[in-house]
Amino acid sequence: MANQTVDTVTSGADRVKVVLAIAAVIAGLIGYYLLGQQPMIARVGAVLGGLVAGGAIAAFSGPGQRFFAFARDSWNETRRVVWPDRKETTQVTLIVFGFVVSMAIFLWVVDKSLEWALYDLVLGWKG
Repeated sequence: MANQTVDTVTSGADRVKVVLAIAAVIAGLIGYYLLGQQPMIARVGAVLGGLVAGGAIAAFSGPGQRFFAFARDSWNETRRVVWPDRKETTQVTLIVFGFVVSMAIFLWVVDKSLEWALYDLVLGWKG
């Protein structure tokens, strides 16, 4: 396993930016509830505005820049993945379904065999 380091916020300015970003997101959530009598579009707009403001503030902090770089790299990595086509997905799904059914039958047979052996042969409780 590779060495993993934990990045901490060391700069005072970065700490302030992270706190402000979190405060902006929380303000958006509070705005959603305070705008309870307003149309839903205004309430959702408050949440989205808080998220956008928090993301914008976080983008100027060191941890935010590292997070957005990680997110961008992750997105690029998912674009390189070779996804299965419809035929392969259907085949694998049917194989998994068949395996689940066969395991269910096997476990039922084992359960009934143990029940018969324990209750009928060992204990003599014929039901």
